[in-house]
Amino acid sequence: MRKTFELTVTEPQTAAEALAERTGLPKGRIKDAMTKGACWWTYKGKQLRLRRATKALQPGTRIALYYDDKVLALKPLPAECLLDNKRYSIWYKPHGMLAQGSQWGDHCSLLRWAEQKTGRDCFLLHRLDADAAGLMVIAHDPKAAGELSRLFQGRTIHKVYQARISGQLVADDRLIDAPVEGKAAVSRVTTLHQADDQTLVSVTIETGRKHQIRRHLAGIGHPIVGDRLYGQAGPQPLQLLAVELEFQCPLRNRPVHITLPEHLQLTPQTDP
Repeated sequence: MRKTFELTVTEPQTAAEALAERTGLPKGRIKDAMTKGACWWTYKGKQLRLRRATKALQPGTRIALYYDDKVLALKPLPAECLLDNKRYSIWYKPHGMLAQGSQWGDHCSLLRWAEQKTGRDCFLLHRLDADAAGLMVIAHDPKAAGELSRLFQGRTIHKVYQARISGQLVADDRLIDAPVEGKAAVSRVTTLHQADDQTLVSVTIETGRKHQIRRHLAGIGHPIVGDRLYGQAGPQPLQLLAVELEFQCPLRNRPVHITLPEHLQLTPQTDP
């Protein structure tokens, strides 16, 4: 079932009581949905997630439950913290995990995972497709978020990706300069390994457009293996991995260089 329930509280009662009356759902399901970020309320003019089923609400309070049993049943693979500098941390996001949640829930997002694991506020700085995996940076205070966001916006962070693509490609720093949605987009591709009818490549990007690597590789006739949007879906997840980050930390004025551990990288051989 996928349905939106919106209501205005008319008498003092808990959030779970108000939603149970309006939706007809058992309180256990309501509590689960709230914990997973599917309930919202208007507080001081802002739309915020409401997670406490026992939260006492006053008349006039507006709340909404975005209930999707398929979304709520999802169970994310675990993310892994690879570096914690207190004011920001760097994580391995697995395939299938969102960068941040939607109105239907956030329990399958890296942002929520990091909040629960660190017990700190978390601020999203950049995105990585849900289908892809790899390194992501999370800030833990507003000032750190602002400073680090400027690095991403200013394109002063060196990012390297691995991709397993369809077909044989021989490339040595091959430049792909093709606009994405009317905006300049530049990628560079280098062959790492060839096997059967697939090629493992390294990709660096000079811009960060939506689905840039996926579109660029598909555009030269070599879609990424498992790419359901620009290639062909298969048994494997999208074979795209953010494998390396390098930048000058603006908070400590020192270089940071992190590479994904080998056991998390794409293997040179074609997967069976």
